[in-house]
Amino acid sequence: MLTSGDTIAAIATPPGNGGVGIIRISGPAAGPIAKQLSRKIPKPRYAYFVQFLEADGSSLDSGLMLYFPGPASFTGEDSLELHGHGGRVVLDMLLRRVLALGARLAQPGEFSQRAFLNNKLDLAQAEAIADLISSSTEQAVRSAQRSMQGEFSAKINELVDELIELRVYIEAAIDFVDEEIDFLHDGLVAAKIAGLHQRVLAIYATARQGRLLHDGMNVVLAGEPNAGKSSLLNALAGHEAAIVTDIAGTTRDVLRERIQLDGMPLHIIDTAGLRESENPVEQEGIRRAHQEIRKADQVLVLIDSTRPETAAILDSIPADIHLTKIFNKIDLLGETARISQTPQGWEIYLSVKTGIGMDLLKQHLKHSAGYTETSDSVFTARRRHIQALDQAAAVLQSAAAQLDSHAPELVAEDLRQAQLSLAEITGEFSADDLLGEIFGSFCIGK
Repeated sequence: MLTSGDTIAAIATPPGNGGVGIIRISGPAAGPIAKQLSRKIPKPRYAYFVQFLEADGSSLDSGLMLYFPGPASFTGEDSLELHGHGGRVVLDMLLRRVLALGARLAQPGEFSQRAFLNNKLDLAQAEAIADLISSSTEQAVRSAQRSMQGEFSAKINELVDELIELRVYIEAAIDFVDEEIDFLHDGLVAAKIAGLHQRVLAIYATARQGRLLHDGMNVVLAGEPNAGKSSLLNALAGHEAAIVTDIAGTTRDVLRERIQLDGMPLHIIDTAGLRESENPVEQEGIRRAHQEIRKADQVLVLIDSTRPETAAILDSIPADIHLTKIFNKIDLLGETARISQTPQGWEIYLSVKTGIGMDLLKQHLKHSAGYTETSDSVFTARRRHIQALDQAAAVLQSAAAQLDSHAPELVAEDLRQAQLSLAEITGEFSADDLLGEIFGSFCIGK
């Protein structure tokens, strides 16, 4: 696909004052704009120090100019970069001059969108650019770079190619159903479908960790008042993020803290103590606590080990919530730290005050998120990628069942649906509204 004939421009550096500010320009007018700004078109891919000229020939600013003729540019179009001084006013003046010369202001993500539409990168690579910019940890940066360089896309494209090959084989077998040889039940098709299913699941696991590295995991602290929720928040955050007192019900609102746990981002959410209350303010806090519990990736329910009856608070938490029981204050009972898995879920015995057992909790959080510190093969992924891989795995499992049921037409349809699901990841098959949603979340100038 080709983009429109508009020439777009935007400030590519963050708002505020700095030593250097950059304006990006892409489109057919990039060369003429360069000539009118500096009275020459620079040699491609060379940096030239020039005066940026006003319409009357006076100097507006000075800096570097770089020209990238298409298709050998990021967007695939003629592109120009102006590296001027980074003051807000001078950059705005330079941008207004560029717009007066025939460009229009770029929409959020429009440069990356043009690169995608001109086949300079696929959709997963384009999303990785935004993920790289917003990465909050070093490992998230590395995983985004791997996706941006095409590692994720290459795995998806390989699966799509094999699905196409298998579809051709099966549909040919359907066409030659009268032949004596049973192509569909010679074991080859079943083995190929099983292999594809396992590889999709493996990529799903890797992609899930990549999403975790970028987005983090939402962990809600719940329990009765004075069970130690705010103390646990402070211990995980490493500073006094929440007020801790002996007075029950100190926390009335939701407190949020973003931390890193060995490179894994976590969103820790402290909530009001769960109990019966006549206080309307506390009631609102409890309502918000239940709201956060329903949205959480992981709920840590704190229970006072000296008051085992407080475990009754679990009755107010929905049964389908992924939760871990944290038995706090074991130092008061002289117990040792331990972790165990029961039919009802995980239980951890620790003391937030003394730090005993906190290492067990941290390892549990990483384990429950599927996080490993050795993430050399992890690539960044988004929620839609996870959903697409999950859908592909489901229909491949269905295809195997249809094969056992001697329904080759349904097998072929399941494989087609798996191919479409995977193709959505790279943008080979994408709805226009999805593209608008994706690129609309980018920053202007990228």
